[in-house]
Amino acid sequence: MNIILNPIQSTWKSILQRPTSNYAELDEIVSQIFKEVQTKGDSAISKYTQLFDGITVENTLVTEQEIEFAIDVVPDELKVAINLAKANIEKFHFAQKSEKIEVETTEGVLCWQEKRPIQKVGLYIPGGTAPLFSTVLMLAIPAKIANCAEIIICSPPNKKGEIHPAILYTAELCGITKIHKVGGIQAIAAMTFGTENIPKVYKIFGPGNQFVTVAKQKATQFGVAIDMPAGPSELLIVADDSANSSFIASDLLSQAEHGTDSQVILVTTSKKLLYDVEAEINKQMQNLPRKIITEQAIANSKLIYVENDAVALAIINKYGPEHLIICCKNESYFVNTIENAGSVFIGNFTPESAGDYASGTNHTLPTNGFSKNYSGVNLDSFQKAITFQKISPIGIQNIGNAIEIMAEAEGLQAHKIAVSLRLEYINNNSKSQ
Repeated sequence: MNIILNPIQSTWKSILQRPTSNYAELDEIVSQIFKEVQTKGDSAISKYTQLFDGITVENTLVTEQEIEFAIDVVPDELKVAINLAKANIEKFHFAQKSEKIEVETTEGVLCWQEKRPIQKVGLYIPGGTAPLFSTVLMLAIPAKIANCAEIIICSPPNKKGEIHPAILYTAELCGITKIHKVGGIQAIAAMTFGTENIPKVYKIFGPGNQFVTVAKQKATQFGVAIDMPAGPSELLIVADDSANSSFIASDLLSQAEHGTDSQVILVTTSKKLLYDVEAEINKQMQNLPRKIITEQAIANSKLIYVENDAVALAIINKYGPEHLIICCKNESYFVNTIENAGSVFIGNFTPESAGDYASGTNHTLPTNGFSKNYSGVNLDSFQKAITFQKISPIGIQNIGNAIEIMAEAEGLQAHKIAVSLRLEYINNNSKSQ
């Protein structure tokens, strides 16, 4: 890892640069595939599945037999673990339900807000170098709690034209049976436009590589919403001499193994910890099955020493990490003052892996600094708020004159007339009684 000692503020931008590709080049590729899927539908899906996944899939929709087979082959031990995680995730997301908000803003003017589900949602589940069945839990559970009417999953097939059994088992456990064997840019395009077999959705959810991230952003140009620009994984840890160096190293490696374009950063006020963590990373990395991937991610990563907590906090907020781990004696300082982070993990015994799987929080989070203006996926992500109002004759009398004055000041005479007619009607009827 790159070691940086007391970096001056003018260098922070370059130090905290993400290892992303040229988005202009990616956008050109994404635009081409989107155009083909829009015009050619499933034939374009088949073409790009063959090109990128190396397999021809005759029918993208997973069959009942495939789901039943997956249920049989997933080990019981894994089923128990998935069910435990499901219970915790459900508990946390059920708690996010909000009641109808109703208020009489002025006598006779009643306003309220209600949440309604997004009717059609598409869940993208990565399945390339790591089949993320945990992401099924993170997306399908809140979608079901929100009562979305139509929920589909798209996930890339392996070289045999199959989706990993754990993904199918988890989807079925969550009540999702419309699962399509399609991944990457073409999956996002299919959910954006709809094809002969894959339905168009109103909102697309899920993490992915840089191609998927750019494709999701492209989808918004065609009237489809997305959860957030969730790209390559990243983790920042802030720690002092109270932290356990082996724990810190394991957390950094846990995110680095996601992909070659992942990035992990340690910001510490302890030089001893910094060098201890470096040694632990080199030691622990040797035995990882995904060592080659992890090494490339570690090459993009940083160990940064700073003199005090205030500088550490400023760097964190500048970076806006997807995941933030706090392992400091003065943890409350960071907890109370952090402004930009997707999800925060506090203390030596709170690994980021807990949030990835089973603590209950959602692991679909904003990356690439988007935690400065996006939230992670939550129950509200699958809902929209609709406002209602009902005004009585007394109510329109109470606010009518203000509306007339404001409308006239903006030069919108018809707006004024819409109120004036009602006030005149009320006034005439009251005189005749």
